[in-house]
Amino acid sequence: MALRLDDKKAMVAEVAAVAANAQSVVAAEYRGLTVTQMTDLRAKARKSNVYLRVVKNTLARKAIAGTPFECVGKSLKGPLILAFSKDDPGAAARLVKAFAKDHDKLKPTVLSLGGSALTPKDLDKVASLPTKQQALSQLVGLLQAPISKFVRTVAEPHAKLVRTIAAVKDQKAAAAG
Repeated sequence: MALRLDDKKAMVAEVAAVAANAQSVVAAEYRGLTVTQMTDLRAKARKSNVYLRVVKNTLARKAIAGTPFECVGKSLKGPLILAFSKDDPGAAARLVKAFAKDHDKLKPTVLSLGGSALTPKDLDKVASLPTKQQALSQLVGLLQAPISKFVRTVAEPHAKLVRTIAAVKDQKAAAAG
């Protein structure tokens, strides 16, 4: 069904607003997916806070113009679905990777992170980026490690002394008995 000019302008404005605040984008070819599979993909995207939209390539190029994702404009060819990560840079890549594992018709074509276009081979790297919660946990672990090592080092001589005294006590008790 053809879109009216007002509908096209509204779609471009909507996608441009999302692209302006997004962390990353993944474009994937969806040719051959059924409506049920697309509905399932959209439901999973909503759960993982990923904006998913089928947009004509010319409208998508207009929408991403002036954003960090402008670099993928030349690679938009064929029927594509755009997945924008809103909060977590790897969310869209994880979504597309997981869905493509079960549905071979979904093929990532290009992705962008940090203003540079990446190939589909880089999808695994972007998908393996930690979430915000995981990154904070890793940071806390790194900050806590030197302190816990220091506490263990300070406590070790006392623990060793206690073990030595206990061993001597056990040895004397065995010799007396």
